Amino acid sequence: MNPEAIAIIGMACRFPGQADTPQRYWRLLREGVDAVGEIPPGRWDVEAYYDPAPAKPGSMSTRWGGFIERPEDFDAAFFSISPREAASMDPQQRLVLEVAWEALEGAGQTLENLRGSDTGVFIGIGGSDYAQLHRPLENPSAINPYFGSGTCPSFAAGRLSYFLGLEGPSLAVNTACSSSLVAVHQACQSLRSAESGLALAGGVNLVLSPVGGIYVSQVRAVSPQGRCKVFDQSADGYVRAEGCGIVVLKKLSQARADGDRVLAVIRGSAVNHDGNSANLTAPNGRAQQALLRRALANGGVKPHEVDFVEAHGTGTSLGDPIEAGALLSVLGRERPSDHPLLLGSVKANLGHLEGAAGIAGLIKTVLCLQHAEIPPQLNFKEPNSHIAWDKGALSVPTQPTPWPRNGHNRRAGVSSFGFSGTNAHVVLEEAPKPDRRQGAPRDQGQKQPAALLLPLSARCPEALRQL
Repeated sequence: MNPEAIAIIGMACRFPGQADTPQRYWRLLREGVDAVGEIPPGRWDVEAYYDPAPAKPGSMSTRWGGFIERPEDFDAAFFSISPREAASMDPQQRLVLEVAWEALEGAGQTLENLRGSDTGVFIGIGGSDYAQLHRPLENPSAINPYFGSGTCPSFAAGRLSYFLGLEGPSLAVNTACSSSLVAVHQACQSLRSAESGLALAGGVNLVLSPVGGIYVSQVRAVSPQGRCKVFDQSADGYVRAEGCGIVVLKKLSQARADGDRVLAVIRGSAVNHDGNSANLTAPNGRAQQALLRRALANGGVKPHEVDFVEAHGTGTSLGDPIEAGALLSVLGRERPSDHPLLLGSVKANLGHLEGAAGIAGLIKTVLCLQHAEIPPQLNFKEPNSHIAWDKGALSVPTQPTPWPRNGHNRRAGVSSFGFSGTNAHVVLEEAPKPDRRQGAPRDQGQKQPAALLLPLSARCPEALRQL
């Protein structure tokens, strides 16, 4: 018997390219927008660290990235946080609070119903550039009572649970680049075991310090041209990026009983590790195949029923062929010649969001399912010659592509691989048709009302007037 499906009933995001809502995110994807730009001058002195020579000690070989606007902005009073405490908080924590609130609003969840509930929180988060910038040992007097809770990554989850009064599990997950998709997997497991009745899952990443950029330049993982050219012959690395994404999850049966709007369904998921691969950070094709098979089995989905995969796809000469080979081995079988597996990676649009990369890919795929369309893949001009395209089972769309049902519900996979070796894969399916008892869509011929209700919500009179 397959585990019960999980419903995605709400989602929210802050991604580069002003994609600060799912609607704007979809517009960016469908229009093929390149959201990568030069490192903003407010982050650090680019000229002090940039050198085009690869792996030059102490320097970074790129001046590009995917950045969100004004990450320092935060309505502390809305979350009952004092200005002094807010100043000590890692902006990653602030982003999680804001995006989670928006996701819950979109899911129709109220603070009154959430408080005291067994709602779980699972947040993918890596390090803290903010803590690095503070250099506390250089200025010990800056270590105030809020320093620990403000910079420790575990508080990205714990603070959200505290603010909302949630009493389910609350975990910060760090598996490097796969953190946010592993968080989604953990949330699904918690729901299926009845440990949680509702779950918030996602991830966050902010690029505030040059340290990470120097490191990935030293290992030659970043593209000197500052573009992810996924599955392309000219792929030469990725570009770092930042953002936050959160989804609200509930068991499908409960969501339907509660009358929730279902955006998409998680049929299955899996997590594994590369084991003893070529080296500590090298991908392992055999482990990726095992991961795909386990996720499919977990959801009771046959390989040929998956139409699209949002790949990890970093645009590296080593990783792309290994990933494509694993997909071909597992999902390329039993496919009609006119029905290849379509591949994409949002890293070409946004850059690599590292700990939040998986949730960026998952939200993209939910939007594809909702719109029955796959957006164009950027930077794909000449197929990588190390990938077996001639078998006809894989294809990369470069134009907006309609997504027919092909005799079954639309289904997709989302992959995310951590460079420490932890891999995650989620199998998604389009939302079931709404139960007519919950209210049928308005008849298009019905006369529209003369007036509509516009609700405005704020935490205080001053904020309401500004709104």
